[in-house]
Amino acid sequence: MTPSVAKKIKSFYDRFKEDDAVLVLINADPDAIASAMAVKQLLQQHVDRVTLSHINVIERPDNIAMVNLLNAGLVHVDRIKPKRFSRFVILDSQPSHNEIFGNFTFDAVIDHHPDGGNSNLSPKAFRDIRPEYGATSTIMIEYLKAASIEPSYKLATALYLGIKTDTSDFERNALVEDVRAFQFIYQYTNTHLARRIEQAELKPEFLKYISRALTRKTIRKNKIIAHIGYVENPDICVIIADFFMRIHSMKWSIVSGIYDKKLIVVLRNDGVSRDAGKTAKKIFDQIGSAGGHKSMARAELPMDVFARETGKKTGKDIQAWLVQQFTPH
Repeated sequence: MTPSVAKKIKSFYDRFKEDDAVLVLINADPDAIASAMAVKQLLQQHVDRVTLSHINVIERPDNIAMVNLLNAGLVHVDRIKPKRFSRFVILDSQPSHNEIFGNFTFDAVIDHHPDGGNSNLSPKAFRDIRPEYGATSTIMIEYLKAASIEPSYKLATALYLGIKTDTSDFERNALVEDVRAFQFIYQYTNTHLARRIEQAELKPEFLKYISRALTRKTIRKNKIIAHIGYVENPDICVIIADFFMRIHSMKWSIVSGIYDKKLIVVLRNDGVSRDAGKTAKKIFDQIGSAGGHKSMARAELPMDVFARETGKKTGKDIQAWLVQQFTPH
């Protein structure tokens, strides 16, 4: 254990008391789910109780399988009564990333995304934000080691998947620390269980969105762009954007859909082209929230603001606008 990690874990523990009821909030994906499970393990002997809560609807097949097979124990935020909790933790995200997080004041934030500032943090909040890291799961593994906690096979499998997913099998945004954390956690991981989660089947109802994306797509300058209209879950845009990156010679994939009165835009690139996170902020930041990493990014734009700022309302208009933004003549 390095002195810096030992200092961080002590500072983290100092934010909590034995009688605290802790609420951990995440926007659920493999890295966030794994990190939440790790924090619960870290805190269970130090506080009265820990509840893990997600703000999004979990419908991606692999995420559903992960939650169920690893017994993540997540509760949707709509079922949470904040007054029953004395401490609040946000993981793999920051308060500025979603308006729902704005309803809470956080006592700790641990994340690997770019620093979003100090909004909605308590005066003495613990902050560990490392945008150079490939996954928040890496940070959590360092904490577990510093606390001398041996992870169960379910927690280890979750952290294994968290690193694999957010580094895309070490093809993007990875440091030597991510590799070391992965090597450490691998010895406790049930790889057969991990494979079952990774190979979870798509729901049949997703096929209509894939068909819609294939019909509406525009391919130009090694970029594939598709607006798929109203979606039952924004993760559908992620699935299709990842799928499009498998098409030969594609360097960019941009997929958008409308969910909960917002235009969700998911960006993927080959990791060699321009920074996806910076590109998203440049194009969308004046309309809504946007950001991400070099090879993956996301924007969430209120539809009323988007329509007012761009004059675009119909699906065809949105498709044309996106094509113009990403492939200007």
